[in-house]
Amino acid sequence: MRRPGSYIALEELGRVRLSRHFAMRNFLYSEIGNFHRVENIPDDPDLAIAAGKRLASELLEPLVETFGPIDIRSGFRSARLNHFGATQVKPQKCAANARDLAGHLWDHRDADGNMGAMVSVAIPWFSAQYDRGREWRDLAWWLFDHLPPHYAQFFPKGAAFNLGWREAQSARIDSYIVPRGTLFKPGRAADPERARRYADFPPFRGITYPDIPDGDSA
Repeated sequence: MRRPGSYIALEELGRVRLSRHFAMRNFLYSEIGNFHRVENIPDDPDLAIAAGKRLASELLEPLVETFGPIDIRSGFRSARLNHFGATQVKPQKCAANARDLAGHLWDHRDADGNMGAMVSVAIPWFSAQYDRGREWRDLAWWLFDHLPPHYAQFFPKGAAFNLGWREAQSARIDSYIVPRGTLFKPGRAADPERARRYADFPPFRGITYPDIPDGDSA
């Protein structure tokens, strides 16, 4: 797929389905882009779609099927938009492009050639509890134990977090919420008592949806 050069082509890109619950258009919205009129269009749509499919199917679908709808706060960012957010917006809202390759820049591989994608999300079911005092680490350890190796970085507002999939990735959890810093990284032992933190969470992928019939409906 070529980089969209018209409204119709961009509309078609937005319709590309990445997983059962997500299409590409779910990740193209940007407040920075809308307000400052900076395009958020991938340079390499095929790479963005391929990375987005892995992110959506492996990391986001389990969240929806466990907790119900999730809030997408920031998804795909074009290199132009991300650079603008890193250099022209105050306070700074984006990391430098070189740090966000195969992160929010789905359409660019990282320095090692790995494909990847990242999204900032909040889980309303958990955010409501966090706002009443529940610890963000309860959700962090649930993510650690229930999702494939991924990167997570938590933020104070609503316990929203960056969630990233990448080829050749090891699990890592960072946070700007107290206690700030790194909760887990390769070489560090995970909390052996972590399961008690999320013992009251809903069953993993326990939400059921209507089946899609096979074949003709006639």
